[in-house]
Amino acid sequence: MEYTLVPMDRSHLAGVAELERLCFAVPWTEEMLAEELYNPTASFIVAEGPEGEVLGYAGLHVVLDEGYIDNVAVRPSCRKQGIADRLLDTFCRFGQAHLAFLTLEVRPSNTAAVALYEKHGFQEAGRRKGYYEDPKEDALLLTRTFGQEA
Repeated sequence: MEYTLVPMDRSHLAGVAELERLCFAVPWTEEMLAEELYNPTASFIVAEGPEGEVLGYAGLHVVLDEGYIDNVAVRPSCRKQGIADRLLDTFCRFGQAHLAFLTLEVRPSNTAAVALYEKHGFQEAGRRKGYYEDPKEDALLLTRTFGQEA
């Protein structure tokens, strides 16, 4: 599958918002995503297809030396083709160079996502009880630390 990773810009907002609605029970709106374009702590990257279509995206917020991955989402028809892996790898490489750690929440029932995060060195640091709605579910809090790695 042909795609390029690019920084999210205004041209991606409708496609990212659509992807949010496809992938998440409580999606970010186009307006919320637009605000992130002007947030100095935010970095959103898009997997863009040959015609400019949004195939996937990921968001990261950084405060001092701490990174929080908001979402990693891939269009259902484009999954299992390495897009999420590349998006996450981009943030992990950034983390290795600039951060003490990256953290995120994920549904325990999302076994594909949990496996992807574990592949990238994330480990369970705790649980957030009742974090998710529709359906109600705890969140696994996964963290990858940097600095101690060879």
